[in-house]
Amino acid sequence: MSSRHNNSHNPIRIGSRGSQLALWQANHALYALRDAGYHVQLEVIRTTGDRMQQPGFVLPAGLDGKGIFIKEIEEALEEGRIDLAVHSLKDLPTKLAPQFTLAAIPKRADARDVWVCEPYWALHTLPAGGRIGTTSPRRRAQILALRPDVTFVEIRGNIDTRLKKLADGKCDALVLAAAGLDRLKRAEWVHQRFSAEEMCPAPGQGALALETRHPDYPASLEPDEERDAYIRNALAFLEHPYTRYCVEAERTTLDALGGGCQLPIGAHCMPPSEAAPGKWRMFAQVVAPDGEAMVQIETEATLDTPAAALGEWVAKDLISKGALDLLHVSAEAIL
Repeated sequence: MSSRHNNSHNPIRIGSRGSQLALWQANHALYALRDAGYHVQLEVIRTTGDRMQQPGFVLPAGLDGKGIFIKEIEEALEEGRIDLAVHSLKDLPTKLAPQFTLAAIPKRADARDVWVCEPYWALHTLPAGGRIGTTSPRRRAQILALRPDVTFVEIRGNIDTRLKKLADGKCDALVLAAAGLDRLKRAEWVHQRFSAEEMCPAPGQGALALETRHPDYPASLEPDEERDAYIRNALAFLEHPYTRYCVEAERTTLDALGGGCQLPIGAHCMPPSEAAPGKWRMFAQVVAPDGEAMVQIETEATLDTPAAALGEWVAKDLISKGALDLLHVSAEAIL
């Protein structure tokens, strides 16, 4: 018999990593569900990405950067030990395994990257040779396109760990995602928010993904369709259609370019606004590892344009401008 139950008296079990930011994200969903009258509990799951922080850790064969923070959580979801996983959307591969689906994507936070440096409040004021702490190939390439004279320091760990390393002088500045600092109320550290034209964010940056079992895929345990439908219905009010459209367009572009978090690809789609009513706007950027070559486009689409069609068009335009050559160079640099 399945260990899952299909009645509302049993709590919705949310799986999350144990980092401070991951817990904030999971609790964001948890409190929203509780406010809506649901019984919810949190299950903390240790992932490969968490173990990577330990000295001497070796990444298992076949597991890439897009899987290190989700593998163990998705295993728990498939086996029915949890009902819902909350992720940073940019940590998810562009194509989910068939047993999973994104039941809801809440409204996105600030998708931009930010500059953190107390003595020098903007990238252009950093002295020549300044040391910037980041492990992201995308951020490194984009920064070099703006400041080819800077150097980089490998800085890993959660946000507080990185801020402490900055305070301890391990680097002169950090470039981080705005959403994480804003969510953890560390915005006082932010002195510059980069525009998408300066540093195009990673696809999905700033968005959360609420992942559940797919309704058409049998779970490892005896399927409990009524329970799974109950979970998906419970999450429906958290869905933000504009955010889903934007991140689907971004992730389609990333997928069409064959990229992942280890390649310097930025894609940022913006919903209609007062400045551009009735239009989706999208900016995308591919940069060589040394920052010396770049292809980028900015385009608009009507509201009836499917997200996947916009993402595919953006990828094709980037490819026509030579993006694949830059990505090939980037892949070789990583290997």
